[in-house]
Amino acid sequence: MKTALIQQKFYENKEDTVRATVEKIEEAVSNGAELIVLQELHQNEYFCQSENTAFFGYASDFDADVSFWGDVAKENGIVLVTSLFEKRAPGLYHNTAVVFEKDGSVAGKYRKMHIPDDPGFYEKFYFTPGDMGFEPIDTSVGRLGVLVCWDQWYPEAARIMALKGAQLLIYPTAIGWFDEDSEEEKNRQLESWITIQRSHAIANGIPVLSCNRIGFEPDSSEVLNGIRFWGNSFVCGAQGEMLAQASNSTEEILYADVKHKRTKEVRDIWPFLRDRRIEAYDCLLKRYCD
Repeated sequence: MKTALIQQKFYENKEDTVRATVEKIEEAVSNGAELIVLQELHQNEYFCQSENTAFFGYASDFDADVSFWGDVAKENGIVLVTSLFEKRAPGLYHNTAVVFEKDGSVAGKYRKMHIPDDPGFYEKFYFTPGDMGFEPIDTSVGRLGVLVCWDQWYPEAARIMALKGAQLLIYPTAIGWFDEDSEEEKNRQLESWITIQRSHAIANGIPVLSCNRIGFEPDSSEVLNGIRFWGNSFVCGAQGEMLAQASNSTEEILYADVKHKRTKEVRDIWPFLRDRRIEAYDCLLKRYCD
């Protein structure tokens, strides 16, 4: 199966950004992609750099956005993983990944479970934690374990998706550096981000697809300077081997061939799931094991 990750910048407004995304999707399809993954909150700027109720207006178009991206999936005959701002009810919003089947229907959705609250990443102000659990989404290209950004740091989320039969782990992402950080700190952060996700691939014996945005986006509140999103979207195989990796500053369509058969081969030689001592894991259900 040929996969494509669309790594792109924000084009100053939703209309131009969406237009650029659709053009990249069409190019990926012309090159044989069957599964296309978009980055986190790909229609707009990363608005969570500050707390501003005006940004809740972005979620009002959720139903129209679902209809639009369903049409894009149908017109191009692809399975499409999107990342949208969902208004569920007044005062109740989610960071939601919606997956579309090749006929444009909604194959399933996932509401981001782990919500960060850090300088420049004030997501708890905007997003209610997901309440749909960790449920893989069945599609014509396989069973997809779709998670979102901050979820990528949690081995529990990846493990549960794998135990429920996910054949791929997919992470739409928006993460980057602050320019004022030292080069050493930037490198530590990036290497940690890559390593933890490759670890999920290895521990569960399934490929990982991680799609991040690029470009500098200023903080509209001017409290912080802004975030320079570090790109580096990548696809790794079931042993954590890098199949493809994008740059840290360039818009790219990142292609990779993913083979489901490889999962069985890896799990047969590295049977981590077989050797789990589930009777000894009660402590994992506690916040901390005193």
